[in-house]
Amino acid sequence: MSSLELKLVAPGDYESRATYEPILRFDAPYLIAKLVKDRIVDTADEGEALFTEVKRFLILSYTDSDVSWSMYSARVDETWHQFVLFTSQYVDFCYRYFGEYLHHNPSNAPEVPGRPELKPSTFEGFRARYESFFGEPLPDVWLDDRSVSLSRRVINDNAGRSRVSVEGDMACLASPGGRVDIVVNDIARDALEFISCTGSFYVRELPGLLLDEEKVGLVATLVEHRVLRVAP
Repeated sequence: MSSLELKLVAPGDYESRATYEPILRFDAPYLIAKLVKDRIVDTADEGEALFTEVKRFLILSYTDSDVSWSMYSARVDETWHQFVLFTSQYVDFCYRYFGEYLHHNPSNAPEVPGRPELKPSTFEGFRARYESFFGEPLPDVWLDDRSVSLSRRVINDNAGRSRVSVEGDMACLASPGGRVDIVVNDIARDALEFISCTGSFYVRELPGLLLDEEKVGLVATLVEHRVLRVAP
């Protein structure tokens, strides 16, 4: 028995639930297995949740052809990237449901000559559009700080260029430009010193006297404020 296939003809056809639900039902067990095997996710359910958001992001990007929606989650983005690596399956998915290849371009990709200027994207704009289109709140998987745990690896792109200072019983972490990113009790000084000079690390590796939940809270705050980013 053949499965239902759908090819979209124009973005305007996308506004009914019956139109985009076949895309959300698309399964890629090979992708989920790779996400688990490569420890990008801890469980298959986590992988499925991230893959659902990849498909929803592609739906919005295709539908809103006049907006350049930014990818706001490193983990959703990595799941999309892993899907693209299954070249044949990804190409088939794109042409089956969208009628064209949907490129995965990095944020610093050069502009394409002749392409119309697109409306800029903001996270709040993305959230509002997502919730209006899909009729449900933006899930926490889009908020990378909510995924921080002791076993999460994070990346500091400013390693070696940030600065830690102590004022009284408080420790401060400042970006290369001098902006203070966080001020915490001096008990976290060793952790901040480690963060300031380490390019990537697991949350559990933070030194000092912080409790496990304090390590998670510190890193989650720094991820939320874009000082750190979660690793794929």
